[in-house]
Amino acid sequence: MAKIIAVTGKGGTGKTATTSLLIRQLTKGDKVVLAVDADPDTNLPETLGCDTTKTIGDIKEYMHEERDNLPPDINKESILEGKLYEILEEMPGYDLLVMGRPEGSGCYCYVNNLLRGIMNKLVTNYDVLIIDAEAGLEHFSRKIFRNVDDLVVVTDGSRRGLRTAERIRELVNELETDVSNIYVIANKVTDANRERISSTAEELGLELIGMIPVDEMIVERDLAGEPLFDLPDDSVAVQEVEKIAQKLGL
Repeated sequence: MAKIIAVTGKGGTGKTATTSLLIRQLTKGDKVVLAVDADPDTNLPETLGCDTTKTIGDIKEYMHEERDNLPPDINKESILEGKLYEILEEMPGYDLLVMGRPEGSGCYCYVNNLLRGIMNKLVTNYDVLIIDAEAGLEHFSRKIFRNVDDLVVVTDGSRRGLRTAERIRELVNELETDVSNIYVIANKVTDANRERISSTAEELGLELIGMIPVDEMIVERDLAGEPLFDLPDDSVAVQEVEKIAQKLGL
């Protein structure tokens, strides 16, 4: 059974960069990995160095539009499953699915119900499913993914950022989602704020499992639009994410 890890956080905190470095770390082992970009902004492929433009959102729109045109006796779940495998990107060390968002109007509940069953079946082919999620946790409230083992909230070093992590924890509890553990990673940490971050997290009852330092290699690659997946092993962010992966049992 796949271990499911979802990474969330506000825009600008480094959520997607952290997800890509966790995927990078996972490819060094012998685990079969499925990466899912569930953020409508769809930045994960770029940080991984993948130029895919195919999304589940496109498939959902097709199924939504064609629902009434398909023969009544046809297996619609099989059609959706076949199209999903068509957009599954096979990358070195992992597979990638991009959720995207449908452009059409109307309710997609019918397609979401089909997708939920297919995704739950798909993940049985993998050891680890890692999701770059949006902060709103929309995919979890709709139960598109089954039980999440670890929800990782990426935040900056501010008290406001840690408060956001606290609110996400409260939202998870309100939605009664099936999340086993909630962890926090502080990103872009400096020597000046490291101790304050640790004490604030403890004060708020947040389980802080890592503090990723400001990494000039990431800054340079972001400015150049280059992927983070092939960062060298001496990157301080890579080294910290390796420790985080160990704490997550990866």
